Amino acid sequence: MKRLCKLAIVILFMLLLSSCGQKSDREPNAEGEADQTKSIEAETGKAKNIEMDESAEESPADENNTQTQEDEGAMKRDITFDFKTKTVTLNSGYRMPIYGIGTYSLTDSECIDSVTAALENGVRLIDTAYMYHNEESVGEAVRNSGIPREEIFVITKLYPNQFSDPESAIEDALKKLDIGYIDMMLLHHPGAGDVDAYLAMEKAVADGKIRSIGLSNWYVEELEEFLPQITVTPALIQNEIHPYYQENDVIPYIHDLGIVVQGWYPLGGRGHTAELLGNEVISKIADAHGKSSAQVILRWNLQKGVVAIPGSSNPDHIKENTELFDFELTEDEMEQINALDRDEKHDWY
Repeated sequence: MKRLCKLAIVILFMLLLSSCGQKSDREPNAEGEADQTKSIEAETGKAKNIEMDESAEESPADENNTQTQEDEGAMKRDITFDFKTKTVTLNSGYRMPIYGIGTYSLTDSECIDSVTAALENGVRLIDTAYMYHNEESVGEAVRNSGIPREEIFVITKLYPNQFSDPESAIEDALKKLDIGYIDMMLLHHPGAGDVDAYLAMEKAVADGKIRSIGLSNWYVEELEEFLPQITVTPALIQNEIHPYYQENDVIPYIHDLGIVVQGWYPLGGRGHTAELLGNEVISKIADAHGKSSAQVILRWNLQKGVVAIPGSSNPDHIKENTELFDFELTEDEMEQINALDRDEKHDWY
């Protein structure tokens, strides 16, 4: 009996030990699970922090990218004239002189001599067109000038009777000029097929045949209809501008689009030049600066942000038309000339 009691005590004792061992085994596992949970939470926290850090790093980058895009957009819209270099940067990225020579009505040897005289006097912008019938003469003067091709900026134009086959017209201009490439091609004025002709010029830019493209004789109403139909914003719009026809509502509209404005007939055009040059207001301002009336008008254009391309076959006048950078019109003088506007157009375009 005593032996049975001892055996029962031993068994009971062993059961108690076994129970303690199981408890002991479970407690360390629970602590390990707790540690593991803490570790997972810690890693998760690290991951969240990393994501937040990356987000913080990416946010300024995104802002910088946005800022860069805005800056690039602003640069394309900045058409401020650089009076030191006498150039303006077009939205196409190319730089164009802010004064030059127009070749309307100049043909053959007269055109060659006039363009040569202009180039010899520092002019680097030449304006021609298919309808001027002088692209060959302009090209000859450029090729024979001895001036590096990249320093000369040549503008030509497609006329509406070329819009039905613009690809051939572009090739024809390239062949006639024979100067490697065309710096700027414009559509001469609105006409049937003008959108398709412009799109053909866009392709010629992509093909490296033309560097910049634009329009001539397009005004606000025409632009509002035309621009949504094309891909490449014009780099230049060329319109009639002179003190009697100032386009004071059109110029700001074009400038706000990041497009440079160029004025033809800056001295009034054939049959009107003498009257404009003899205007008392302009003559008085010219006397105050020791300049000619023509120089005052051209300087007025430049200070309004309008590229000037007066035409002339007279070497003395050509030289005179380049001497625009050693004087500046005052605000009052600019206002006096602005007050001469008559909305008086001198051509039908």
